[in-house]
Amino acid sequence: MQFGSILLQILQLTLSWAASLLQNDLQSNALDPSKRVDCGPEPSITQDLCVKRGCIWSPTSAPLERRIPYCYYPPDTGYFVVDQVNPGNKWQKSPNSVKNPYCDDAQTLNFEQQEIGSGIRLVIGTDNSFVPDIALNRSPQIQSSEKLKVKIRNTTAASFTVERDDGTRIWDTSIGGLIFGEKYIQISAFIPTYNIYGFGEHIHQTLKHDLTDTYKTWPMFARDQGPDSASESRQNLYGVHNFYMGLEENGKAHGVFMLNSHPQEVVTGPAPHLTYRAIGGRFEFYFLPGPSPSEVVQQYQQIIGRPYLPAYWALGYQFCRYGFTGLAEVKDTVRRIQAAQIPFDVIFADIDYMDRYKDFTTGKEKWGDFPTYMDQLHQKNVKLTLIFDPAIEVDYDSFSRALDADASFLSWPRADLVQREIQDLYPLAKDTTIMLGVVWPDAHVAFPDFYDDTNKTQQWWIDEFKTYHGKLGFDGIWIDMNEMSVFATNDPNPWYYNNPDHPDIAPLKCPVEGPDSELDNPPYKTWASYLINKDLCDVTLCMFATTNRGKQPLVKVKSLYGLKETIVTNQALKQSTGKRGQVISRSTFASSGHYGGHWLGDNTARWEDLRTTIIGAQEFNIFGITHVGSDVCGFNGDTNEELCLRWQQLGAFHSFFRNHNTIGAKPQDPPQWQSVAQTTRTANLWRYRHLPYLNSLHFIASKEGGTVVRPVFFEFPKDPETFNLSYEFMWGSSILVMPVTQPDVLTVDGYLPEDTEWYYLYSNLYGSQASSGSGTFDAPKNSSSPVFLRGGSIIPRQAPALTTTDTRKNHFQLAIACNKKVDPKNTAFGEFYWDDGESWVDVDSDFSNVDYYKFNYTFKYDAQLAQLDINLVKIPKNRLTLPPIEQIEVFGYLQSATLRSVKVNDQDAQISLQESSYSGLSKVLRLSRTDKGFIQLNDHLDKWTVTWKNTF
Repeated sequence: MQFGSILLQILQLTLSWAASLLQNDLQSNALDPSKRVDCGPEPSITQDLCVKRGCIWSPTSAPLERRIPYCYYPPDTGYFVVDQVNPGNKWQKSPNSVKNPYCDDAQTLNFEQQEIGSGIRLVIGTDNSFVPDIALNRSPQIQSSEKLKVKIRNTTAASFTVERDDGTRIWDTSIGGLIFGEKYIQISAFIPTYNIYGFGEHIHQTLKHDLTDTYKTWPMFARDQGPDSASESRQNLYGVHNFYMGLEENGKAHGVFMLNSHPQEVVTGPAPHLTYRAIGGRFEFYFLPGPSPSEVVQQYQQIIGRPYLPAYWALGYQFCRYGFTGLAEVKDTVRRIQAAQIPFDVIFADIDYMDRYKDFTTGKEKWGDFPTYMDQLHQKNVKLTLIFDPAIEVDYDSFSRALDADASFLSWPRADLVQREIQDLYPLAKDTTIMLGVVWPDAHVAFPDFYDDTNKTQQWWIDEFKTYHGKLGFDGIWIDMNEMSVFATNDPNPWYYNNPDHPDIAPLKCPVEGPDSELDNPPYKTWASYLINKDLCDVTLCMFATTNRGKQPLVKVKSLYGLKETIVTNQALKQSTGKRGQVISRSTFASSGHYGGHWLGDNTARWEDLRTTIIGAQEFNIFGITHVGSDVCGFNGDTNEELCLRWQQLGAFHSFFRNHNTIGAKPQDPPQWQSVAQTTRTANLWRYRHLPYLNSLHFIASKEGGTVVRPVFFEFPKDPETFNLSYEFMWGSSILVMPVTQPDVLTVDGYLPEDTEWYYLYSNLYGSQASSGSGTFDAPKNSSSPVFLRGGSIIPRQAPALTTTDTRKNHFQLAIACNKKVDPKNTAFGEFYWDDGESWVDVDSDFSNVDYYKFNYTFKYDAQLAQLDINLVKIPKNRLTLPPIEQIEVFGYLQSATLRSVKVNDQDAQISLQESSYSGLSKVLRLSRTDKGFIQLNDHLDKWTVTWKNTF
């Protein structure tokens, strides 16, 4: 026995010596710290654990904030190709590869590649890999001037590249680190650029991700986490969008979308490179060739669906607050806004309007007259949007009707796990396994199973809206708390125990230890958990809750819940109102924009939050959600006069434009301050004047794909100065906005791209040419945000009124911007879409059956003659009455026009000589007649030609 013990010790020492030699050898060939794939991504990895995993331990002297992995995978970790008949289709685990640290390895992987037109779809997984059930087009025919292709290399560890025809590598997985198992998957790739935009939903202070020096992990797992704009916490917020756009140094853009609904994360690294991790499922990648940024988004929307089309009124100014004490306060607020002559279209009601926070109910004591009041507001063209939470109290009529309709709810996986001390309180739920939690209502709640493939749950939800609409005539629907937000899960002392407005009912308890804890406490929790040091069930249901009538655990599909609810709520709006409206959701996933819009969550009344909302609006347009905006003036905390004023100026350029704040905060409707009311009126009048252009952008995005608010580099992808612009943005291709983002300033530093001309569209410099390049621009408090019109553009406008309905009755206007820097012929172009603003539009259609007008505009002039051609290229079956054009303004016009020479279709135009003018100082020509207009669009023509002569 003693001799055997000595032999064992000798063997252990020999193995330790060999491991030490191997580790020393590995360390002597340590990888460049900028090119590592982390083998210890969980917190506090140790050298011993790293070595046991077979990975390389190599500390660096770099500052800790660079987050360089000390423990990393050998480059040959991964798989090799074994299928020689169909090369690349089967990959086998390399025998010398590092094993999966968190679960058993899949020994064989399917590697499927599919040409989707000019793009590529790649699927890496096993026969049993989970596939999320969402309605995507998995075989789009991407059209592009460039084509992508896949090349596979089979050395010690197989890798692949995705390349353009010119050899540019969009992706290169030779960095290694491919790991695949049922509970943990990982893949890494070198990428060709540091200009990376996307991944969501997170808060960061710059639009472009910073890959230059640090490793940063961005978790993706939808949860009730508000934005913290004062720091870069990197916590995942309400939604999941695993999509990014890369802008290459030559100005070409590409896109990469990874479809997986498990908890997941992306690491950005300084090689530059990316590492994707998920705790289940498979890798399903879509590589999109662009080559322009706008084409990348259009190609992405061929997969996820084009954006929904909101009602015209949904582009108006909207107001809400959480904490209205009753209908009387709503009336007072609306009265103040209207008395200040502020253009205004939509009043919201937060959960205060409900009977003790129960969906599909109205409070009786302080809200009983709500339906009558809304009838009065509707007569004044003001609309109503109501909030609805998915959590349904289990002791009232709506829940009873759900059971009668055989609707399904998220449930415990086994009867022995049910919290009987809660379940037995409620006769309707007592004999069920429905998982109950705590949210706003006084009793426990259940969550509808929107994954239900029988559609019985979805039909019950629709029927509830239809019934309630007959009681209170809402026009839009706001869905909140749909990450499946639950109060105080596993908390022994819930916060609401000290809240006089909430009963002390027991919270949900999920097992985080023992045999049933594996889904809430998995081998690798992802940084969705590590960042907050809590389990995955924090503020939500247990991860082993079952969906689709018990067919799958929640952990696989939790991030899809907001999308699933948005889809059915979109149909509920259609069947309830019969008209276009708005659906605004807090939680989103890829394709959510096809069914609704989004607001950027419960921000705070701080300048930091104002700034990050600019980034958020641009990002969500990249994600395919065009109807997006922030809580203007801030949700949490008390705003102040200057911040609210500047945020109202900025908010006028959000597509979804709503002022909203929380209970207990001071009121922040604009009339609380005279200066804010005056500025809001000015900014809103500017917005309402330009709604025909904004609505046209939405129409184009819904019909053809694309963005509404977009980063400046979208239009100027070869101008490196635009790559780092975070706080400027474009409305379409023609308008650039430069909002104020700092306190105590009356100017803003900005950049106007130099390959075109720009014209002021605000303040006393209106119409004059702005100097391109970097500069300092006036930003007065009594105007709109600094905003500029791009040379070569023609945009439609309309004389503004105090509601969108009344504005639509007013005359049209055109603004034309010359661009002699680029085009010696001074040519400008534009287009305009117009429909009734409320008929339901099926965005999945080809729009051939949609009733709308489309106008194309072309303008050119020389020293002798100017000509504007207006072509009507699409006429609706049921013609709408079109207002006439009352005004044409031309910016950058270098000659004085002979006003009496103006003709329309060779007939003398009836312009007003008193209202028309030319300024030799600002170089603005104005042709106008405000009483009847001078271009009549209802005379059943399809072309109008306007000409005039110049004065020599």
